[in-house]
Amino acid sequence: MSRTYAGNIPKLYAIKIAKWFMLTMPIIVLFYQENGLSMQDVLTLKGIYSVAVVVLEIPSGYLADVWGRKKSLILGAILGCLGFVVYSFSYGFTGFLAAELILGIGSSFISGSDSAMLYDSLLKMKREKEYLKQESRVMSVGNFAEAIAGIAGGSLALISLRTPFVLQSFIAFIAIPAAFLLLDPNQDSKKSKAGFKHILSIVKFSLWDSAKLRWNIMLSSVIGCATLTLAWFIQPYLKDLDMEVSTIGVIWTLLNLTVGFVALLAHRVEGYLGKIGTSVFIVIGISSGFILTGWFHSLIGVGVLFFFYFVRGIATPVLKDYINRITESDMRATVLSVRNFIIRICFAAIGPFLGWYTDHYSISSALMLAGSIFFVLGGVSVIFMRKVES
Repeated sequence: MSRTYAGNIPKLYAIKIAKWFMLTMPIIVLFYQENGLSMQDVLTLKGIYSVAVVVLEIPSGYLADVWGRKKSLILGAILGCLGFVVYSFSYGFTGFLAAELILGIGSSFISGSDSAMLYDSLLKMKREKEYLKQESRVMSVGNFAEAIAGIAGGSLALISLRTPFVLQSFIAFIAIPAAFLLLDPNQDSKKSKAGFKHILSIVKFSLWDSAKLRWNIMLSSVIGCATLTLAWFIQPYLKDLDMEVSTIGVIWTLLNLTVGFVALLAHRVEGYLGKIGTSVFIVIGISSGFILTGWFHSLIGVGVLFFFYFVRGIATPVLKDYINRITESDMRATVLSVRNFIIRICFAAIGPFLGWYTDHYSISSALMLAGSIFFVLGGVSVIFMRKVES
């Protein structure tokens, strides 16, 4: 049976690749602008996507706990493919909005379920201590896929900016058979508590009753929102430096390769610095990445982006591991979805504002403002986390 559950790991790799081999990411903002969207429109669109994820984030995580992680991942994979099909035939804000809503709902059924599936598969094999290493590897596979896609997407964009979206539909389809072949490690567990009140009880426990879980979730959410926010500034930032689309694709590739390689070493960095030291390093690294990128609106700023992505490679797997260590299996997907819920709520609030700020002032000042916001939020989270950990 252990061998069967071990088979979940390469299938989760396939789902991650299908999700992260994003041919569209190196050119998506340029694609929006070609179709008449302003920077405020772009971040408003992404803010609405976040709201779509938020609406179903916690319920979908809970469904993964009581209905089955496998079924949740299958539904998410199908919607992920459908969303890019809709994108391929859309030409304006309304069509893009429909695609984003479909992708948002699909993403909500995958987020939390994939990490919970990985952790509980390892738990069944009595290898749960390997989670941070395995999560780092899964993340690396995803970033390597995104890096390769950066080159491919930039090249395909020379045909047209729409071409990457058409081919992305076929890439996304790969996740569907991979999800069908998974074995749910919790398929035989009792699920008699299903209901809205039980969802609220888990949310209350994770954000109110358990102070340790609350502040681990808060820190992970702040950093998650920060990395998501910067991702949508990179293309216009590089375009502002008069870079060609092909050059932007290469830089996008190198940034994701950086995350991929660093993630493989995340468990060593965490082991050396310890929990609080690693958390402080992450907050300072992420916030200073924003501020210095905005301050040096030049090739030096591009260099700072690589430092930001270096820190990101450590932050994502490590902060997820902190949450998993103190979460029971029967609520794991729900708790991870609470984290993703907060990330999306924060982005839905901050993203459109920063987009408006960019349109009315400058991208540099918007980046420095964002860095200051995330430094305060992250710093407060670390202070309280240290208090409850001691």
